[in-house]
Amino acid sequence: MTSTAGNRSEFSPSTAPRPGATPVAAGAATRRRALDGLPEPVRPTAVSTDDARSLSVALFARLRALEEGTPEHAYVRNTLVELNLSLVKFAARRFRNRAEPTEDIVQAGTVGLIKAIDRFDPGRAVDFSAFALPTVVGEMKRFFRDTSWAVRVPRRLQELRLDLAKAADGLEQDLGRLPSRAELAAELHLTEEEVAEGQLAARCYAARSLDAPADDEGAGAGTRRPADTDPSYELIESLTALRPLLARLGDRDRRILELRFGQELTQAEIGDRIGLSQMHVSRLLTRILGDLRDGLLQDASAADGPCG
Repeated sequence: MTSTAGNRSEFSPSTAPRPGATPVAAGAATRRRALDGLPEPVRPTAVSTDDARSLSVALFARLRALEEGTPEHAYVRNTLVELNLSLVKFAARRFRNRAEPTEDIVQAGTVGLIKAIDRFDPGRAVDFSAFALPTVVGEMKRFFRDTSWAVRVPRRLQELRLDLAKAADGLEQDLGRLPSRAELAAELHLTEEEVAEGQLAARCYAARSLDAPADDEGAGAGTRRPADTDPSYELIESLTALRPLLARLGDRDRRILELRFGQELTQAEIGDRIGLSQMHVSRLLTRILGDLRDGLLQDASAADGPCG
C-alpha cells in the first residue's frame, strides 16, 4: 500500500541499524525485517479506517510467512492488534450501560481480538472484521458471565464456581448425563461438602425475582440463570445503525446483500441470479461488508468524540 499525502505522517520508512547499534536501532531492524517493505505505522491506533483495513490485509499475509515465536512475528501480531482496536471499542458500545468499567470491557474484547487474529486465515474470502466481531463480543459476554455477581461472595467461591462449571461440562460430555456431586468431587479432588458449598455460591451469581414462576423442573427463586441478552435488541440496534449506510449503496449492492442474507443464497447461486462469477460475487461481498463496517466504525468514532 502506498501512503498518500493525507496519511504520510502516520508512516515512516524503516532504516538499517548502524554498526554497534543501540537497542532502539536493533528494534528498528526487527521492524524492518518484520514488515519486509511494508509501510511502518508509527501510531497504529491513529491510522484511518481505510488504511488500517488495507494494511491489515498485507500484515496478515506477512504474519503467515513469519515463524511463530520470533520477534518479527510478535511485532506484526501486535501491530494487527493495535490497528484493529477500533473494532473492539465499537463492540464495547453495545454494553455501555453495564455497571462494569468500559476499560475492563475493552480489555476483555481485546482478548477476543487476539484470538481472532491467531485463528484468521487470510486465504479465505472473508473480511477480518466480520470474522473477528463474534469472537470479540463473545469474550465480552464471557467476562460478564464470569465476573457479574448479584450477591458478593468470597473470591475463593467465585473461582470454585468456575472450576465446577468447567468440570461439569467435561463430565457431561464424557458421561452423557449431568454428573453427580460425588463425581464432581472426585474430578476436582474436593470433598462433597466443598462441592456443595460451591454449588450454593453459584446461586448468588444471578438474582431472580421472587415473583418469577418456577420452571418445569420446579426450580424456584435463587436458581442461577444466565444473564443472556435478548438477541432481538441487538438486531434492532444493528439494523438502526445500518439503515442509513444501506441507503447509500447502489441497487446491485443492495440486491447482493438481500440475496445473501435475506434469502441465504450461496455466492454461486447469487452469481447465477445476477450473471456474475462466484469469485466476483465474493469480491463484491467483501467490499460491501467492508464499506458497511467502515461506516459503523466512523459513526462510533464520531459518537465517542475526540477523547473516545
